[in-house]
Amino acid sequence: MLELLSEHACFGGVQRFYRHASATIGLPMRFSVYLPPGQGRGAGPIPALVYLAGLTCTEETFMIKAGAQRLAAEHGIALLAPDTSPRGANLPGEADSWDFGVGAGFYLDATEAPWSRHYRMESYVTGELVPLAQAEFGLDAARTGIFGHSMGGHGALVLALRHPGLFASVSAFAPIAAPTQCPWGVKAFTGYLGANRQRWQSHDASALMAGMKKPYADGILIDQGLADRFLAEQLHPEQFEAACARAGQPLTLRRHPGYDHGYYFISTFMADHMAHHAGILRRS
Repeated sequence: MLELLSEHACFGGVQRFYRHASATIGLPMRFSVYLPPGQGRGAGPIPALVYLAGLTCTEETFMIKAGAQRLAAEHGIALLAPDTSPRGANLPGEADSWDFGVGAGFYLDATEAPWSRHYRMESYVTGELVPLAQAEFGLDAARTGIFGHSMGGHGALVLALRHPGLFASVSAFAPIAAPTQCPWGVKAFTGYLGANRQRWQSHDASALMAGMKKPYADGILIDQGLADRFLAEQLHPEQFEAACARAGQPLTLRRHPGYDHGYYFISTFMADHMAHHAGILRRS
C-alpha cells in the first residue's frame, strides 16, 4: 500500500512523494512521481522517465533541483525517482562515509553480507518500483526511459544494458562510466559484491557495452562538464565512448567547458535530455 506523504500542483500537473513497504528491500522505501497535466480516466498510458540520483541524494533531490517538471509537462511525460539506497537497515558502518552505504546503493543487488539482505536496489528499481508505478499511475511500459546523474548515471546506463527491453531510451549526466576503474566503484563493488573483480564487470557500463552490438539504435546522450572535479579520477567517460565505438552504438557525448558536477550543470542541459527521450518514446 502506498502512503502519500505530500502532493503539490506543478505546471498543471501534480508532484507527489510516497512511502511504501518494499518487499524487495525489506524496509520502507520512498519515491517521488510527477504526473503531467491532461492525465486521467481515459487518457491512456503515460510515457515515463525514471531518474536515478547520485551519491548522498534522495527521492527529492531531482524533483527540487533539476527543473524537469515544466519540460515533462510540455512533453506529456511522467517522472519517477527512487531514493538512492535503503534507509533504516542499521547495519554496522552503513553511515560512516558518504560514498558507501546510506545514500550510496549504486543501483545493484549486493551479494556480500550484511549488505545482501537489504541493499537490493537493482531488483527494487527494475522489478518492484517500475512495475508498481506503471500499475498505480498508468505509466506506459512500452514507453519508459531511464536517465541519471553520477552514481545514478552509472545506474541508468547499467540497468538499461542489463535489462534490454525494459527501457526504450537512456541518457546520463556525468556518469560513473567505468566504476571498476575508479575509487568510488572499487569501494562500492568491494563492499557490495566482494573482492572478485571479475564479478564486477557485469555492473560496469563500459565493460557491458564492449560485449554488445548497438543495443540502443536511437542513440545514447551523455553530458559532461569539463570543470567537474571528479572527471579525471572518478568518471572516465572516454572509456564508455571507446566501448560504444567498438559496439557500433550511436553515442552523443558532449563535453562542456566551465560546467561542474552539480545541478546547475544538470538543469542547464535538462531540456536536451527531455527532448532526447521524448523523441524516442514518441516512436516507441
